[in-house]
Amino acid sequence: MNKVCWPYFDPEFDSLTERIYGPPCRVSIDNESMDGCTVVKVDSVNKQGLLLEVVQVLTDMNLQIYKSFISSDAGWFMDVFHVRDEHGNKLTDQKVINYIQRVLQFPNNIKRDLMVHPNEQHTAIELTGADRPGLLSEISAALTDLHCNVVEAHAWSHNARLACVAYISDQSTDTAIDDPSRLATIQGHLTTVLRATTDPNEKGLDSSPNHPDVKTSEFLGGEGTMTTVERRLHQMMLSVRDFESPSTKERRKRMVKIESCDEKGYSIVSIDCKDRPRLMFDTVCTLTDMQYVIFHASISSHEAYAFQEYFIRHIDGYALNTASEKERVINCLEAAIERRVCEVIN
Repeated sequence: MNKVCWPYFDPEFDSLTERIYGPPCRVSIDNESMDGCTVVKVDSVNKQGLLLEVVQVLTDMNLQIYKSFISSDAGWFMDVFHVRDEHGNKLTDQKVINYIQRVLQFPNNIKRDLMVHPNEQHTAIELTGADRPGLLSEISAALTDLHCNVVEAHAWSHNARLACVAYISDQSTDTAIDDPSRLATIQGHLTTVLRATTDPNEKGLDSSPNHPDVKTSEFLGGEGTMTTVERRLHQMMLSVRDFESPSTKERRKRMVKIESCDEKGYSIVSIDCKDRPRLMFDTVCTLTDMQYVIFHASISSHEAYAFQEYFIRHIDGYALNTASEKERVINCLEAAIERRVCEVIN
């Protein structure tokens, strides 16, 4: 019998680049340099969406980003965050510090298990359309009639548009619903509920942003953190064009302005608004999902107000050249800022 020789593969070959050049992402967490906040520094090879990934990790930990400086020219990402915990204090729990460092340094090797929704237990469904008083109650009643449990739901309403992500299970087995026929029935009933909101006289109903849409969500099918769900809600609200204010809505003072930096070929997006938790996540998420690349940024907050400045280009390498494109970016960012703000009408 002939002897067969197989080539030898070093089991550590996949980590060779890391052993030669160091880890792909270097993270340091400093509690000594600044009074009143913890400094998180991230150095990494740059890629589109990396800033959003870092901000998502910090936001998932309920950290307040008090100040940030971002630079990602020449293919390298360098970022500094000044953060506090949800009570406004430095990070003192070493387990939290170690977790943040591991997740940021090796994001592919850490299972981010905040709010995990396994496929075997829940089915995620998405609903978008025009909003009206009592709509969520009607949706809940329809699901109950269809023998579905609502395990968890997240809904945003803005400018008379609704986006909702709901996790449902079978009422009798408390497991995910995967039968195509039953899912089609659920989608049909919920579409009927949403369709009652739509103006029957509206032309081009099927192409209207207010046209109701119900579907199971593959985007959230496996596991999702809070910011994963919230990013999806931002995308859904963008799809129903909630950035288009009703004509009767009074125009407020603009929170966003865009200027040109012709020397460097950037568009400079400036945001000046009231500060609140998760604000940076909302603005970075919106710019990223609109296919803009953030090359530099400066974020700061003082008392109750926040100032953010982003130097951006479109993913194709061009700055914002037309007035209509600038207006659309301004409207989308202002909508992202407003979606979490509750208003009380006396």
